[in-house]
Amino acid sequence: MSQVGAPRERTCSRSPRSRTLRSVATLGSAVLALAVLAGCSSGDTGDESPAAAQDNAPAARDRVADGGTLRWAVDALPTTLNAFQADADGATARIAGAVLPALHTLDERGRPRLNPDYLESAEVIETEPKQVVLYKLNQQAVWSDGREIGAPDFVAQWRALSGRDTAYWTARNAGYERIEKIERGKDDLEVRVTFGKPYADWRSLFTPLYPKEVMGSPNAFNDGARASLKATAGPFLLKTVDQKAGTVTLTRNPRWWGQNAKLDTVVLTAVPRADRATALAAGKLDLAEIDRAVAERIALANRDARAGQSGGQAPAHGPGAAAAPATALKSWALAYGSDGDKAEEVRAAREKNQQAVARYAAEQNGLARFVVRKSLEPAYTQLSLNGESGPLADERVRRAVARAIDRQELAETVLKPLGLPARPPGSHLALAGQAAYADSSDALGSQDTKEARALLADAGWVPGGALQKPAAGTKAGSEATKKDPRKPAADQGAEKETEKKTDEKPPAKEADAASDDGLYIVGDDKPGERGATGPLIGAGGPENGTNILAPAPVAALQSAALLRQAAALDTGGGAGPQARSQLQAHPAQPVAGAYAPRGTAAPAAADGAAKGLGKDGKALSLRFVLPSGPGSESLRAVGDRIVRMLDAVGIRTEVTKVSDESFFKDHIASGDYDLALYSWPATAFPATDARPIYAKPEPASDGSLLVEQNYSRVGTDRIDQLFDQAAATLDEEEARDLVRQADARIWAAAGSIPLYQRPQLVAVRPEIVNAGAWGFAAPRYQDIGFKKPESAQGAERNTRK
Repeated sequence: MSQVGAPRERTCSRSPRSRTLRSVATLGSAVLALAVLAGCSSGDTGDESPAAAQDNAPAARDRVADGGTLRWAVDALPTTLNAFQADADGATARIAGAVLPALHTLDERGRPRLNPDYLESAEVIETEPKQVVLYKLNQQAVWSDGREIGAPDFVAQWRALSGRDTAYWTARNAGYERIEKIERGKDDLEVRVTFGKPYADWRSLFTPLYPKEVMGSPNAFNDGARASLKATAGPFLLKTVDQKAGTVTLTRNPRWWGQNAKLDTVVLTAVPRADRATALAAGKLDLAEIDRAVAERIALANRDARAGQSGGQAPAHGPGAAAAPATALKSWALAYGSDGDKAEEVRAAREKNQQAVARYAAEQNGLARFVVRKSLEPAYTQLSLNGESGPLADERVRRAVARAIDRQELAETVLKPLGLPARPPGSHLALAGQAAYADSSDALGSQDTKEARALLADAGWVPGGALQKPAAGTKAGSEATKKDPRKPAADQGAEKETEKKTDEKPPAKEADAASDDGLYIVGDDKPGERGATGPLIGAGGPENGTNILAPAPVAALQSAALLRQAAALDTGGGAGPQARSQLQAHPAQPVAGAYAPRGTAAPAAADGAAKGLGKDGKALSLRFVLPSGPGSESLRAVGDRIVRMLDAVGIRTEVTKVSDESFFKDHIASGDYDLALYSWPATAFPATDARPIYAKPEPASDGSLLVEQNYSRVGTDRIDQLFDQAAATLDEEEARDLVRQADARIWAAAGSIPLYQRPQLVAVRPEIVNAGAWGFAAPRYQDIGFKKPESAQGAERNTRK
């Protein structure tokens, strides 16, 4: 929701920049060591392998049986079949991958690879005066109506997605707006694409490729492809979309020119995550992504089956398994005691429990028919820090939050129990194994409680500060750091570091007051309600005036050092002008630490206000919004640990649990939060896809704030420039280096803290091959199938002899 007196926020894109579709679901010390000042990267780059390998039971095609039906779970039926519309979702993408051309697909390391089913070649043939890409199409490639795939389809898609015709309701136009013209080559199977501006991520274009019948007019684009497709060109055809049954049926494409699909039919079945265990156990699914709880149930079911404990025997886990013998005896006694009313109530409860035990045991028998294939999903969960207003508008507070968090511990919490590598991501823009990956987290710094406290003190948040009465005319709390709505948080933080008070006085000693209480749970309250102990965000919060604690020399040193670290990765290798000017203003010298404002008194009583940190009579409290729905248990467990870590440095949190439906729309996108956990997918094209996520927010003429997908509201001009440069260079290594520079500055801005790569858990029947946890790679739909029985394989080998 909009803050009173603050710019109203919109997440629409600003022209000509696109808004790229991405799923959503995630510093510094008083004195920085010289080794840290030398640079930001740890040296870990994209030359390494992915953190976890694929787990999809690979099998040669001659070992896969022909025929069969695969029932594959999706979260919901797609609301549109047009992947370029705003409401396209995972089901849309899955259907497109099976029935539409993908000119480039991702391999196991997240690298785009030419797809020979559609292309003979695709290359940049000219760079001067304009970039020209020549596509040579597979001569056998045809649409399901028999027409050749050719230049007219490229032209229609470019015109629809270029952004020049606003009658097309497109969600993204990234890259297409750079195209100047598309021409036919020597025939329709050659396509020449000329770019008005150089575009490094040209391989991201025309995937998926729709027929001209879909892209040729606004009506066909906007409405015609929502429920059906006039033509397709993949190993499968779209047969039916059955809204009543909740299924989408795909069948073999008889006109497919490539290797025939092994399966006869793929049935995409809408099953919510919370119902997957029941559907699997009932035999209604063959393949489904699952959460950790279901994976653990499958592991227990297989263990019991190996031990011969399946059948009618009640398992030693599940409902009622934790009841102590004394509890069971007491329940029996009450059920058959002299108190008739009580006995009837207890017998009803016992019967209900027995039914639950029987139901659970039956489901476990069904789950024993599945295995879990696991890897790391090409996505990471991050802690987002909303830097629009309140305490987090101060970059020192954001860095303090980051330095308080042990990312390794959080990664281990989620991944270690699953037997997956638990290494926190070192980049916002690539994951381990990708070419652009480099660990730039040193630009922010690792966990350090002492330095987090020093940063908070330097920002004026000190023990007992909540008990202080601000001087006349002084505004307190979040308004003390309220920013100019015309500028994002990161830019304003740099401005604040250059301020200098003329009346500094000797500082008081810093007190050690890590709070052991103050967690305010408001899970049952209405979204937006605030506790009395926490500051309001935005104009509704307490006011603050001119009596602001000036940055101590250490804060300016630290800010300049962080800028220098990030700038060291910039082309040229030197510190930027801003960093140089700040270093000249505050030359390196021994500094004892950061100090509280003069006159801060020690608390007289150990009450809550005294134990926590405060400033100008307001307690330091951040609103932490978490989803409450099923399947979010891991996020909430991580959230609980973050609360404890922040509490150790004196930062209180108000945990608000909201419905999954409300979490993103009403809180993340609208900016109604301080801290939140959500995920971003990795991409092979970070210069294009990641730019809207980290673009500097800008004000619109109507007073709204254009944030694109930058829901932390933290950004800088330099980050935008690095993205633009990366997208415009055709030298791949130079482009990757620019992406790494941008990532280092994103770390330093401390608006987003990557915590862990998400686990990818897939329940699948063991006889299904070439399917499961693909990791980065795109599924090869025509190779998925059922493994041939060993006897059949032996017979084939004998026949060949």
